[in-house]
Amino acid sequence: MKKLTYLIIAMGFFATATYGQVVNSNHGKRFEQLERMLRDPSVYRTASGAPGPKYWQQKADYKISATLDDENQRLTGSETITYYNNSPDPLEYLWLALDENVRQPDNDSYKFDPSSIRPRMSYGQIDALDGHDNDWGFHITKVADAKGQPMTYIINQTMMRIDLAKTLKPGEKISFNIDWWYNTTNRSESGARGGHEYFPEDGNYIYTITGWFPRMAVYSDFQGWNNKQFTGRGEFALTFGDYDVEMTVPADHIVGSTGSLQNAKEVLTSEQQQRWAQAQKEFVEPVKIVTLEEAKENEKEGTTATKTWNFKAENVRDFAWTSSRKFVWDAMAADIEGREDHPMAMSYYAKEAYGIYERYSTKAVAHTLKTYSKYTIPYPYPVAISVEASNGMEYPMICFNYGRTLPDGTYSEATKYGAIGVIIHEVGHNFFPMIVNSDERQWTWMDEGLNTFVQYLTEQEFDNNYPHRRGPAAKIAPYMALPKDQLEPIMTNSENIIGFGNNAYAKAATGLNILRETIMGRELFDFAFKQYAKRWAFKHPTPDDLFRTLEDASAVDLDWFIRGWYFTIDNVDISVDNVKWFKLDTKNPDVEYPIAEAAFKEANTDVADKRNREEGLEFYVEEDERLQDFYYSYNQFEVTDEARTAYQRFTATLSDEEKALLGDDKNFYEIEFSNVGGLVMPIIIEWTYVDGSTEVETIPAYIWRKNEDKVTKAFMKDKEVAQIRIDPYRETADTDEANNYWPRNNQPTRFELYKSRGGGARGQSFGANPMQKANGGN
Repeated sequence: MKKLTYLIIAMGFFATATYGQVVNSNHGKRFEQLERMLRDPSVYRTASGAPGPKYWQQKADYKISATLDDENQRLTGSETITYYNNSPDPLEYLWLALDENVRQPDNDSYKFDPSSIRPRMSYGQIDALDGHDNDWGFHITKVADAKGQPMTYIINQTMMRIDLAKTLKPGEKISFNIDWWYNTTNRSESGARGGHEYFPEDGNYIYTITGWFPRMAVYSDFQGWNNKQFTGRGEFALTFGDYDVEMTVPADHIVGSTGSLQNAKEVLTSEQQQRWAQAQKEFVEPVKIVTLEEAKENEKEGTTATKTWNFKAENVRDFAWTSSRKFVWDAMAADIEGREDHPMAMSYYAKEAYGIYERYSTKAVAHTLKTYSKYTIPYPYPVAISVEASNGMEYPMICFNYGRTLPDGTYSEATKYGAIGVIIHEVGHNFFPMIVNSDERQWTWMDEGLNTFVQYLTEQEFDNNYPHRRGPAAKIAPYMALPKDQLEPIMTNSENIIGFGNNAYAKAATGLNILRETIMGRELFDFAFKQYAKRWAFKHPTPDDLFRTLEDASAVDLDWFIRGWYFTIDNVDISVDNVKWFKLDTKNPDVEYPIAEAAFKEANTDVADKRNREEGLEFYVEEDERLQDFYYSYNQFEVTDEARTAYQRFTATLSDEEKALLGDDKNFYEIEFSNVGGLVMPIIIEWTYVDGSTEVETIPAYIWRKNEDKVTKAFMKDKEVAQIRIDPYRETADTDEANNYWPRNNQPTRFELYKSRGGGARGQSFGANPMQKANGGN
């Protein structure tokens, strides 16, 4: 019987409480402190969001030699990895990432997405139903220790485990060798981030070599080994280290790479070396190391001779490079506050992109470094490179972007801004996650969302009229208004997200913008965000570290916002439900009696009485005067001497302040708001007065803490109000703006008659191309 009693009590508790809040309560849930949802602080990560006194992370150094076979589009490589166990844990095995294996024919990534038979299907779609028979992915030919002895290993799709003959103890290091090769893929066929693109017009290739070598997985204090499989979407969790890389390529190729070129005298002509020296002194216009004319000549050549380019990079988490004989190469120095030396902003691009990239690319790189450095830390690396490769992907010091002109050299405005935007975005990834090294495999938004946010700030500083895709709050509202079965919280693994771009990029970035512009203010937010970047530069932060740092550095309670914006699928929809207008009763009969009389008549208006008088109906009380007594002519609203005397006695009891209030003719408004969407926000009210003037007033989000569904707020105003609108600057991502007005302000939604149009290449826009028309084109 006692056990049953305990069971009933326990069931009652869990039925009525969640984190100390009653389940069906209308208050408290959204303002519960966030600590219960975060990892406990430790000696590795403090409650303030900073690295702890015993924070540690592993290190992996690489020495790699690779040869690019331009005839067969194959890459062959050999690497020596030196791995440092800085953890307090003994390790019996190591995990390495083989990301290129995601393209192997038997990889699960081909199988786990739903498919269907459509009325119209391409050959590729039909062929995919029969599986894949390509020879893509790594071919591992050797795994050996420093003495050349074979090591035991097993490959599980995109992960490789090496079993150690001897436990790697804390503080120890191990070196081992891996030989491998793989066939680079045609990116248009494989959808891969790295690979090659073929240009049939001149018979040449552009190679983007990424994810190209077996590399160490992250072993961390909060997870242990991150050996979650790479499926093609959730990107990378990587370890910092130093790289010494040699790439052997056709002698007429130009190579761009992570790191600094070590053997310029061996691979560049004397003229190219002179141009490179000149570029390091130029801050205004890029200097062309390889000109367009030279690139066109290179396209015509072709050789069996080779050159070996040597690059070194320190304290980077990855390494990527590009190679082609098609490249124009230009460069200029970037003036970064806080650095006495100047990193080089550079671009590599073929003639197909010349019209856009020659004008914009390198300057966009330099602008991005300058702006991101202002909001985070001074850019620490020696170079930052933009490569036009008809895609968008990022690696330390180098990124691959798109933005080509039409054959006649013209382009639309959308193509131009698309190219500038992707350059800013991908170069910006140098900061998130290449420096502030979050785990992309788990938390895509910490990489893409934070980067998209600073991209938005960078675009703003590039051009005041920049056509932003992501960042302004109103642009994310349509996504947040979707049916709930199409939404996931931002704190969702990337493979499980339906609206990937809106969720991990746009919504995450917009949340930071709302914090900066609306919740915290620019000064507090900018300091806290910069503090996060400084704390976690070249380290492995988690979402907990970001959330805690923002609060720790600002003294702003953000738990309610973080809980709602990042952990739920609630949307913002605050409605103005009712407005009541009040005037203060002055007690002055000369003022109040006429008002009361008008109100009495209004309240007693009767359509039948009105029509009776219009028809000339004879009333009995008017025909027979004996029916007319004292009350027939009595006016209860007549201002009498007695009433005036009573008013004088009343005012004599008032203070000067009270008398002034009675004489100010103030307007009082009581507004009822409801939280329709569920996500609490400040209530930002724009008052428009009868005289046409306006005023904006902000009520903090804490107004909702005692009732998260409905609140009533009273206001005193000098002027009479003509209209009330909430969120006038569209800064809270309110999904239904129709209920933001009192009185309601209905505007017609316009629609158009259109003719269907065909598609275009990536980076090229629909619609008119005024530049082409101005040049005499169609």
